[in-house]
Amino acid sequence: MIMTTTTMIEGKPVESYLGIVTSEVILGANVVRDFFASITDIVGGRSGAYESKLQEGRESALNELEQRARRLGANAVIGIDLDFETLRDGMMMIVATGTAVRV
Repeated sequence: MIMTTTTMIEGKPVESYLGIVTSEVILGANVVRDFFASITDIVGGRSGAYESKLQEGRESALNELEQRARRLGANAVIGIDLDFETLRDGMMMIVATGTAVRV
């Protein structure tokens, strides 16, 4: 499946628009990860624990988006947008949206 943030795929005209697809992933970061992230905030640098958690969430959201598009009969998702939000201490939400299409 082709998945892109652009609204078109070069050389592949959209045959049909099948609808908007969305996925939401909520992740909890554990206390140990929060502790090490706070140390990183104090001394500077990147928080590998949070970066890996964000990567995991992004991959999960995109995989779910792809599955939902496949159920509609799509072979591509265009115009993908990813949003990241903090819900409360240690909780992150990743929302992926796009348009399921046949090319």
